[in-house]
Amino acid sequence: MRGMKGLVTETSHLDPEEGIRFRNYSIPEIRNLLPKAPGGEEPLPEGLYWLLLTGDIPTPEQVKHLSQEWAKNAALPSHVASTLNNFPSNLHPMSQFSAAITACNTESKFAKAYSEGAKKTTYWEYIFDDATNLIAKLTPMAATIYRNLYRDGSSIGAIDVNKDWSANFTAMLGYDNPIFTELMRLYLTIHSDHEGGNVSAHTTHLVGSALSDPYLSFAAGINGLAGPLHGLANQVS
Repeated sequence: MRGMKGLVTETSHLDPEEGIRFRNYSIPEIRNLLPKAPGGEEPLPEGLYWLLLTGDIPTPEQVKHLSQEWAKNAALPSHVASTLNNFPSNLHPMSQFSAAITACNTESKFAKAYSEGAKKTTYWEYIFDDATNLIAKLTPMAATIYRNLYRDGSSIGAIDVNKDWSANFTAMLGYDNPIFTELMRLYLTIHSDHEGGNVSAHTTHLVGSALSDPYLSFAAGINGLAGPLHGLANQVS
């Protein structure tokens, strides 16, 4: 039946006329309310992550703590870095990304806890840890793929715990333009959530419902995103 709600999500709502709202805040409100990097004008995506999880606008201190935690957990397992560096150049970046995320499931705290008989009431704790650690690792994975394809395989360099998530990402990509870093902060913020019913989000939820760990679930969502009627529609030929 047309118009019937098949899924309810609290984190964002996409209105065909007004656009997207995150926890009922519009993009202009988000840009105004969320903490920014020192001297910056755009919101930090770490702040939106906090808002999506809690419903509250975070303080600058809370956002800084998140930035530091993600930086501390960003290092890729050696087998994942090695795998990325051995992919052929004709393997699509999204295929490389999905494979690397899947291979990271060796780090899954949830998978380990589940195999050891963890109580069901504690599942969310391990899943939360996995999800936040995965977020930390997404940027070095993406940067490694970019460097291998477009920067002759040069190193992404060291991750700086004093930089925010976006600043570290742009540095790993090989750019030091403050304007580009600000653009990345805004881009990552407004793309952090997109309701729960699109192909990639729905696929992640569906696979997760089988108690697949967050690495496997998110990799499945990435494969959905790689379709030409979803995220790949934005690809420049």
